[in-house]
Amino acid sequence: MTQPMYPTTVSAGTAPLGEDWQAGGFGLYVHWPFCASKCPYCDFNSHVSARIEQASWLDAYRLEIARVSAETPGRVLRSIFFGGGTPSLMEPEVVAGVIAAARAGWGFANDIEITLEANPGSVERGRFAGYAEAGVNRLSMGVQALNDADLRRLGRMHSVAEARAAFEVARSCFPRVSFDLIYARQDQSREAWAAELREALAMAVDHLSLYQLSIEDGTVFGARAAAGQLRGLPGDDLSADMYLETQDILGAAGMPAYEISNHAREGAESRHNLVYWRQGDWAGVGPGAHGRLTLGGQRWTTEAHRAPGAWLAAMREGSGELPRSALPLEEQATEYLLMSMRLAEGMEIARFERLAGRGLGPARVAALVEMGMVEMGDGRLRATAAGRPLLNAILRELA
Repeated sequence: MTQPMYPTTVSAGTAPLGEDWQAGGFGLYVHWPFCASKCPYCDFNSHVSARIEQASWLDAYRLEIARVSAETPGRVLRSIFFGGGTPSLMEPEVVAGVIAAARAGWGFANDIEITLEANPGSVERGRFAGYAEAGVNRLSMGVQALNDADLRRLGRMHSVAEARAAFEVARSCFPRVSFDLIYARQDQSREAWAAELREALAMAVDHLSLYQLSIEDGTVFGARAAAGQLRGLPGDDLSADMYLETQDILGAAGMPAYEISNHAREGAESRHNLVYWRQGDWAGVGPGAHGRLTLGGQRWTTEAHRAPGAWLAAMREGSGELPRSALPLEEQATEYLLMSMRLAEGMEIARFERLAGRGLGPARVAALVEMGMVEMGDGRLRATAAGRPLLNAILRELA
């Protein structure tokens, strides 16, 4: 199977076991918890607030970055990702201050990727040039649909025309622009989704994130579904057909899936997300942010207070982080399996075996190979095109 090219990574075999993170690199995730409104499908840590003291938030981010960077001296930061929430509600001066704090705390890779998530509303669009001046070089836009009726159903506040206008502004400000779309929406047909994909490709993007609509507990959609009020959702077979249609159309257009839900032209893959999927280390800063840090040969999971007020209050006491948990090697191996198999490049078998202290189970692997679900080559195990729609079942067998 022909694989797309990826940015160079360090082989796990060149690093001591306690420094396994070097195979994935090091990144910084910054969580901005505020949105103008809450989307009915969203289960992220996002909050609507009438008043935001942005200077206070910048001070808190600076303090937390200084604290974590003091624990991780000498590291080179490969990526920064501003997620949320709606980070395009941040003032450009706040974004610039966070980037400056990160530069002061760590060294920057020469090709560092700095991504900011944005909604395509007029308020956010007016800030794009300021973000670029602050150092952001990649924008990820939450378009979600190229159909006004479906945008309304999804609770989005922008129109298709506004999304197109925002995209054009973004292309003029940033060297790399991605946008998200959701499929398997209410009353959506396979033909309508195919037409929408072709419309997206006509906008000359180099990266698309394409997610199947999932109904999560604790969301408005979750409550509607439980009450039988969320009608018209495609069944499993139609959703699977939409997934396969996506692979065909994007692959033919030169944007193959390098990860289950992410497609890119060669060289335009999200470097920050590759840190996650290749099991690098990352510092998580902001309310509800998660991280993975290897300190003194031990890998730790980190998590911050979720509520914005609680996080700021904790920061006044010195840290917004909750107590850390040590991550045993066996759990690291499982995480690596679950994350890396999402990638088209697959999993480095020797790396998994070093972490797990055991093999994958040759009989199980052989059975999956025989069924055409996975393939082996170049020291890697990867899901085949036929296996990727069934990845969860494959992972259950391997784990």
